[in-house]
Amino acid sequence: MRLDRALANLRRGRVQRTLSALTAASAPPLAFEIYLEHYKGSFGDKWEWVPIALTPPLVAAGIAGTLSERAARTVLPATSALFTACGVIGTYLHLRGIARRPGGFRDEAFYNMIMGPPPLAPGSLALVGGMGLVAPLMKRER
Repeated sequence: MRLDRALANLRRGRVQRTLSALTAASAPPLAFEIYLEHYKGSFGDKWEWVPIALTPPLVAAGIAGTLSERAARTVLPATSALFTACGVIGTYLHLRGIARRPGGFRDEAFYNMIMGPPPLAPGSLALVGGMGLVAPLMKRER
């Protein structure tokens, strides 16, 4: 019976609560992975702490959005926008980090993309933040 209801809600675009919960659940494991990767690099740049610091507010907003439609329409998109922006900026910074390595993209592109900062990894922040940005646009489950 619950599966039928979930499928009916999905078909009707009623996924606000689900997207809020998925946003809250996806951020902590992602932040843990980011922490481990930046720890390997000794947090060489202070900006590497930003995705870690943005995770608790996003999780709280996702939980609030799961419990309250008002929070899903106010707090969740605001914190999700920050998380998404962090992912977009991180992608730029990772690409810049590869370009600054000896040989950059011109002479040693393949090696630098493997051994340097992962160029598309910050995009996962943008995807998780994107779920939180889409949630207020959806109808609430019944």
